[in-house]
Amino acid sequence: MEASCLELALEGERLCKAGDFKAGAAFFEAAVQVGTEDLKTLSAIYSQLGNAYFYLKEYSKALEYHKHDLTLARTIGDRIGEAKASGNLGNTLKILGQFDEAVVCCQRHLDISQEQGDKIGEARALYNIGNVYHAKGKHLSWNVAQDPGYLPQEVKETLQKASEYYERNLSLVKELGDRAAQGRAYGNLGNTQYLLGNFSEAIAFHKERLAIAKEFGDKAAERRAYSNLGNAHIFLGRFDISAEYYKKTLQLSRQLKDQAVEAQACYSLGNTYTLLQDYEKAIEYHLKHLVIAQELGDRVGEGRACWSLGNAYVSLGSHEQALHFARKHLEISQEIGDRTGELTAQVNVAQLRAALGLGPGDEDVGMACPYSGYEAQGARPKRVQGNSMDSLDLLKFPSEKKINRTPSDEECFFDLLSKFQSNRMDDQRCPLEECPSEAAEAAATPVPALEERIRKHGAHSSLMASPQTEEFFDLIASSQSRRLDDQRANVGNLPGLRITHNNLGHLCMEGDAQEPGDEFFNMLMKCQSSRIDDQRCAPPDSIPRGPTMPDEDFFSLIQRVQAKRMDEQRVDLASAQEEAEEEQQRPGSS
Repeated sequence: MEASCLELALEGERLCKAGDFKAGAAFFEAAVQVGTEDLKTLSAIYSQLGNAYFYLKEYSKALEYHKHDLTLARTIGDRIGEAKASGNLGNTLKILGQFDEAVVCCQRHLDISQEQGDKIGEARALYNIGNVYHAKGKHLSWNVAQDPGYLPQEVKETLQKASEYYERNLSLVKELGDRAAQGRAYGNLGNTQYLLGNFSEAIAFHKERLAIAKEFGDKAAERRAYSNLGNAHIFLGRFDISAEYYKKTLQLSRQLKDQAVEAQACYSLGNTYTLLQDYEKAIEYHLKHLVIAQELGDRVGEGRACWSLGNAYVSLGSHEQALHFARKHLEISQEIGDRTGELTAQVNVAQLRAALGLGPGDEDVGMACPYSGYEAQGARPKRVQGNSMDSLDLLKFPSEKKINRTPSDEECFFDLLSKFQSNRMDDQRCPLEECPSEAAEAAATPVPALEERIRKHGAHSSLMASPQTEEFFDLIASSQSRRLDDQRANVGNLPGLRITHNNLGHLCMEGDAQEPGDEFFNMLMKCQSSRIDDQRCAPPDSIPRGPTMPDEDFFSLIQRVQAKRMDEQRVDLASAQEEAEEEQQRPGSS
């Protein structure tokens, strides 16, 4: 006996809840093929199918089904359904970088929710608009190699809007008594305040986020909060406190058995101990990062670990070991196409060879893998007297521009689905981040049961994912060529809709009543009027990213804090060597 549309849809929902979105989407598609005359059932299927494709990163299909859902909701006069479909469209457009269109859709969600007295929908819409502005602010800052707080006016205003919407969301979810949503709002408020340079405020918000994460036993959110607290304290110059927070991040990442995040925490600790000038501990953590990067096949992370280890050994005066890692950094940079890293490594290798007195034809010394055994034994090198960090200008961080996972990733809408705040310290994308991925902290709205969705005129789940696909832009290109009437898709073209005498009158009667709303579509058309070439703008050039590397924000802050010291320490090699010889002759010197 042939399965009914509803039976197929329920099986699709079960599979999606179990995490098998590919199979779930197949069942939903089968349900559409069978078709139904029940308009609410079809609306629920469109919504869930759009969400399933969102998880699968098939954004053109996600957009298609959310548009079908919006068309059907408007046709049958389902205002709450229209609001939620608009929200889902906004989330999809946002992850694809179409921020203006995303704001229009999310604002539609907000307007209708307020009109209908739907407080939960209103809270979600406020949160999602905050996410859009948050992601847009991070996107705009890609080309800005500046510290958080030192931002162009447009970026600053965009992030302030994000913060305002998060504040409104927080106020409402407090009224609703939704502690989990409060935690997400606090996390994102901390992230936006961090980007705005308000580090004390960021810390206050992240502490609130941490408390709620502990309250729910949410170890992943707790780990992100510790990471974000570590980042904010770095900017306040409290490196010792940062180290303690990163250690808690490391401990939780091990409990969660997340090797990539464990490596990120080790990298952060290595840099923090560099700032504390405890180079032996810095080496210990950078070696741990190196081992995990090698295990995960992360050549980007491996290269960065080698670069960091080279710098740390220079600080200890261990130039032979530093040269080994500088050469490894050069080799990996060439392999992965990191031109900036390659140039930096070439300078470092040249300076180290000069410091060791090696001529053009001389063989490198100490090239027999000086760190062998460190991984297993955790051994630390002995401090070497002589030339110090002052002798070489090695602490040059290659500039990086942000690319989204994440995120995500960070990163933003739903708990690490937005890899704007993604596999990295999204978390950190105090963000990016998540989104990164950023990071950034994301709100996880569960997908409601299909029967409940139908009964309540449908609660679409708002989901978030990651980068762009060409298919989506092709869809945007084609949609731009259609007129307003085409965007309102004729109801007869909706897949899976069986038009009968029973629902025909329902469609016509309620559709006529809801036909206005031109301002919504006019606004969308205005947003979409930019040329397709502009929409396909590539992000700024960046070196490849690896799963064991934290977000650029943290990396940049280390660069800038160290730069202040390096300006004072930078002297030419000859002067440094003369000073070293002088130091050895001074009475009482050690």
